Amino acid sequence: MGEILKRRIKQSADFKSPIGEAFVNLLVAADYAQTQLDRVCAEFDITRGQFNVLGILRGAGKDGHPRYEIAARMVEKAPDVTRLIDRLERQGLVVRERSDEDRRHSITRISQKGLKLLDKVEPKIDELKQSMSKKMSLPEWIALSSLCEKVYDEQD
Repeated sequence: MGEILKRRIKQSADFKSPIGEAFVNLLVAADYAQTQLDRVCAEFDITRGQFNVLGILRGAGKDGHPRYEIAARMVEKAPDVTRLIDRLERQGLVVRERSDEDRRHSITRISQKGLKLLDKVEPKIDELKQSMSKKMSLPEWIALSSLCEKVYDEQD
């Protein structure tokens, strides 16, 4: 087991434990998926994080979300969500409204331009998922999803 991984990381020795091998495999698989997603996002001059924020805000609808709520919902925790939102705002993909009571508090909403961009990006993301779906059966994808949840579940 692990021959594909050993080839990928150019390692000839066996792993010290199955857990170590699985951990490295998880990291390599995550990097592969992120690289593929980066490639698609780059076609539209956005990052993975920006794509994630746009999706979060589309889900929020007209109510939008404050920065802390966007940060809590992100797939990958971003160190500076404010700068990420600033870049999206400069591109016209989101709009922010500051509270009259507390100028530090703002609500961010996706703009029409942001919605149109998602309409263009998502078919490419769907193509990527379709391509990757051929690598395993549906039951294997379901099992993988369940196993991943066990890895990051903090309810121990």
